[in-house]
Amino acid sequence: MDVIHKGAEDLKVAPNLADYARSRAAFDWATVPDVCAGMGAGGCNIAYAAVDRHAEGPEAGRTALRFIADTADLTTHDLSYAELGRLTRRFTNVLRGLGIGKGDRVFVIMGRVPELYVSILGALRNGSVVSPLFSAFGPEPIATRVGIGAADVLVTTAAIYQRKIAKIRAELTTVKHVLVVGDDGHADIEGTQNFHRLMDAATDDAPIEPTGADDPSLLHFTSGTTGTPKGAQHVHGAVAMHYITGRYALDLHDDDIYWCTADPGWVTGTSYGIIAPLLHGVTSIIDEAEFDAERWYRILQDQQVTVWYTAPTAIRMLIKAGPELPARYRFPKLRFIASVGEPLNAEAVWWGKRVLGLPIHDNWWQTETGGIMVANTPAFDIKPGSMGRPLPGVDAVVVHRDDTGAVSIVEAPDVEGELALRVGWPSMFRGYLHQDERYRKCFSADLYLSGDLVKRDADGYFWFVGRADDVIKSSGHLIGPFEVENVLTDHPAVAEAAVIGKPDPTYGELVKAFVTLKTGYTGDDELRRDLMGHARKRLGAAVAPKEIDFVDALPHTRSGKIMRRLLKARELGLPEGDTSTVESTGARHGQEVTA
Repeated sequence: MDVIHKGAEDLKVAPNLADYARSRAAFDWATVPDVCAGMGAGGCNIAYAAVDRHAEGPEAGRTALRFIADTADLTTHDLSYAELGRLTRRFTNVLRGLGIGKGDRVFVIMGRVPELYVSILGALRNGSVVSPLFSAFGPEPIATRVGIGAADVLVTTAAIYQRKIAKIRAELTTVKHVLVVGDDGHADIEGTQNFHRLMDAATDDAPIEPTGADDPSLLHFTSGTTGTPKGAQHVHGAVAMHYITGRYALDLHDDDIYWCTADPGWVTGTSYGIIAPLLHGVTSIIDEAEFDAERWYRILQDQQVTVWYTAPTAIRMLIKAGPELPARYRFPKLRFIASVGEPLNAEAVWWGKRVLGLPIHDNWWQTETGGIMVANTPAFDIKPGSMGRPLPGVDAVVVHRDDTGAVSIVEAPDVEGELALRVGWPSMFRGYLHQDERYRKCFSADLYLSGDLVKRDADGYFWFVGRADDVIKSSGHLIGPFEVENVLTDHPAVAEAAVIGKPDPTYGELVKAFVTLKTGYTGDDELRRDLMGHARKRLGAAVAPKEIDFVDALPHTRSGKIMRRLLKARELGLPEGDTSTVESTGARHGQEVTA
């Protein structure tokens, strides 16, 4: 096995986690610095630790967030910690003026613009529960999540409101206030309130809500294989995990220029695109534009990025763009690259070393864990293809579940099993909203069962094998098959639909649908295009299928459940396994088109 060995010459600065074994042995969560100490005994608030304590301290004048406009000339706009503090206090007062307080739910859906960050942080310091939603969602995913979360306030842009939310506004029965961010002078939209007008009228004096470590903070949605998305509930005490993983897994130092490319509509973009870098007082780069390979290389060079946290999909797209493009740029300040969202293949790790001069360090965590659990850190030797080793404070094991559901720990190396974590880390989710039984099933005694299949080698490195369920990971997004199937079956031509994730060199997995038709309809290219357009309109391009096959029948269990596992096996030419419970196995592939 090829290993990338690290020496002193590979480290531009002394790593925060230099002696892995000693740090793990000595680690105690009780000794992690209390970043909320200024709130007084028992006080804990993510926004206080991320913004307030810096805004009035030595870092006040330092750039907290540097926004790069969606323009060809990469125009920048900086917010210092002091200015970010002033704006977040104003938004806290905006919410208080609307009667929104501790425990009320504020949903935020917009692109990576300053108002997004101000809204999230201002709501957190108000003690409100914040749920950031992905701006590319279509109307139905938005309505589903707002409905589950019983949002009190929705903060969005005029464009998103008019394109997506206006048509579902009547369904959002819990939403008391819609705050709209628009261009200067835009006409007010009926039934909404102007974000900037409210901000201009608010004062800067907004004492922080006295929250504690166990008070709810963030609500992140993650998809399941059946039913509606799950709302994972997190608390302010998670800030200790954000701090320590920013230090150990991302190796943040005071003078870093840091760029996390994840959108805050996903948990990575919140935990490591907003919270962790602010906790460490560093400058974060935020690109308001969508992916463009040359633009990204220019940002890395011109902004002198030192630590870069991105996704395997983006890395594969950079690889696809060819080595000639990065050869035109120089990255002398770049010292550490990390990746998360789906397994990073070994070739991508080596590509980073060949083309960028640095290997890419994979890590693993989930919406439910709230923070990075397993990682390759700067001082680690890297085994390309491995997710790394558990961080200090994280106890990870491989387990087997027998037919009765009983769980046993696997001690031997190189044995496939489910990745489990011993409970006790501070960012562990505290429940699935309205799904208590589902939450309880995630645990066995003192173990959290991740649902991911792994192997652990003799050196303690973990290797991803596959998912234990059918959730699709496409471009770092978690997509629940049931949500897509529901939209497809709403089309008048569709009798039934089943959705799987199909391995793809660019997306990681792409969403593929198998569809049976009602009598009188023909499965041709015209209908396929119509179905894709229907799904994109309802779900958004990131969630809608990219391939659709028309089939005569779908395989079901005798109880009527669609066997997506069987569809996937047939699609990939894999062994079908036990088919004794199959009622119908008639899925025959028709023509295929890639969107």
